[in-house]
Formats: sequence, structure tokens, C-alpha cells
Amino acid sequence: MRRMKRLLAITMGDPTGVGPEIIARAWSDRSLHAQVRMVVLGHPEIMRRAIRLVRGSARVVEVTSVEAADSSLEQLPCLQCSDDRVVAVPPRTLHPLGGQAAYEAVTMATGLAQAGRVDGIVTAPLNKAALAAAGHAYPGHTELLADLCGVDEVAMMLYLGPSELVRGPAGLGVAHATLHMALRDIFTSLTPERIVRTARLAHVVTHCLLDATPAPAAPRIGVCALNPHAGEQALFGDEEERIIRPAVTHAADAGMDVSGPFPADTLLARATAGEFDAVVAMYHDQGHIALKLLGMHRAVNITLGLPVIRTSVAHGTAFDLAGTGQARCDSMIEAIRVAAILIDRQSLLSWNP
Repeated sequence: MRRMKRLLAITMGDPTGVGPEIIARAWSDRSLHAQVRMVVLGHPEIMRRAIRLVRGSARVVEVTSVEAADSSLEQLPCLQCSDDRVVAVPPRTLHPLGGQAAYEAVTMATGLAQAGRVDGIVTAPLNKAALAAAGHAYPGHTELLADLCGVDEVAMMLYLGPSELVRGPAGLGVAHATLHMALRDIFTSLTPERIVRTARLAHVVTHCLLDATPAPAAPRIGVCALNPHAGEQALFGDEEERIIRPAVTHAADAGMDVSGPFPADTLLARATAGEFDAVVAMYHDQGHIALKLLGMHRAVNITLGLPVIRTSVAHGTAFDLAGTGQARCDSMIEAIRVAAILIDRQSLLSWNP
């Protein structure tokens, strides 16, 4: 039965951040092992150090291939893909070796997923400055993964499962039409095509999440305005009428249940009350702040539009906590669970209006 479970590659992230210890702490969650098999991509000695730090009981076993990974509550298989020198870099240190280790883990995981040797990827956080110091000029995981997979149409979705604060049947996903850029660049980067693409990607993944509920339904998507009060009849900007409303119309014509633009402050409140299953935000903080206030430690990052399944924690390397054993693993546990759901419903990811 163990061999029949789906296999996830868990990347260690930057080894000087909290990645190794949140993986080590999450490993003790018995329910995860009932769902999937897992193999950590990184450095076995760093994972042994993390297990000791969190007082875990799993034994780290170095493997030479993912096919040899036999994971359990008691055993953590680790495939080394990091330079041995990174073991000597202390926690909480921004170092090129840490950025390179994170890069190599993501690169290996993506190749394995593309080759069908693993069923999905779950990533621990990398540090963007360390990544750049190692010579890899990517704003983050999303752009790196898009490049590795050779795709242009990707988006980031932050996702929270159902709870007392998030009343939708499958929770709430917030996808971002623009992502890692200066605020001044949003006004030149935002186009109707970009918004439609993001709505389509959000529709597809939300469809999968809804399909896992007792009463599957079509995703309901709300689109944020860019300006305060949705522009107030163009008093505060005309992007709603020139860019966003035409995109909403086009997405609806393509068969999606999409509406807007709505003022972002009220739309997110309506969505958490259960009126919408997904929201399209116009820029990074418009979506991130709201969702992280609702559930910072439970949120999951899903990359939309890749040919492989990838989820991640919704936080960074947290250098202030690294090496202290205090970092919470809730987001890592949720990322693994969501990856398992998406893998089981991967056939639903082909919808393309």
C-alpha cells in the first residue's frame, strides 16, 4: 500500500532559514504519511540537525534516487542535492551557498516532476537575496518555476481551507494578476489579458479544490478593483472601466462565473463569508495582507499554470527564528495536504476556455 501512495518531493529551501526545521516538525504529523510518500531534496546532515532541533524521532536516511525513498513516521528519506560546504554555514545567515542550495533543490524537484518520477512538489522557503547572491536573478519561486517549466502563463494563489473565518465550501483562494514588482509598475503591467489569464488559472485550481468537497460546484470568482472605491466613477482612476471590467466580461463570456470589479476591502469580506470561492487581486499586497490576517500560519501558496503540481508554505525563511526550534509547521502541513488533493484531481486541470 505504501508504494501505491503518491510521491511528493519536498525541497529543503534555504538551509540557513526555517525550511529544514518546519519539514522536520511536520514529519511527525501521522495523517500526512497516511496520504502520501515524501522525499526531502537537500542535505541529509542538515535534516539530521533539524530533527534534533525539534526533538523529532524520525531517522534521516540518505537515498540515491527518489525511487528508493521509503518514507514513514519513523524514516525520512533525503536525496542530497546540496554542496557539502553549506553544512558549515550557520543558521540565520544570508549566504550564496544557501541560495544555491535552494536553487538546486527546486531545479531537481522540477526535473523529477516533469519526468513523472514524483507526483508533485512542495517547497520550503528560499531567500530572494541569497538566491540573487548565488547568481540566480529570480524574484521568487513562481518565476523560477515558470522558467524551469518553460511556461509564461503562471500566477500565484494564496489559499486558505475552510474554517470559522473562511466560510466557502472549499475555503478561499486569492490569485494575483501582478506579483513581484514595484507598485509604480502595476499601472503599466496590468492588462485585460493578464486579468483574464489569472481568472482562468484560478478557476481551474479552485474547481479541483471544490471537487474534493461533499457537494462540488462551479467556482465563483470575484475580481478586485485597483483603485479605492473601485475608482468612484473614475474620480480616483479609470483602470476599472478601461482594463478590469472588459476583462471580467471576457472571462464571463468564456464560461466562468466571474463578477466585478468590486472594491477590494468589501470583496474580501464577502469572499470570506462564503459568497466567492476565489478572488483575483490586482497586486501582491492587495491579496496577501487580507489572507495572511485571516490565517498566516495555515495559508498555502499554489503556483497556477505549471505543468506540474507545486504548493508551498506562505511565509519566508524567517531568519529571526531559524535555528531556535520555534518556527511553526502548520503551513507546511497544509501545503502537503493541498498538493495531495490537487494530485488526486489532476485530470481537472486541463480546462482551457
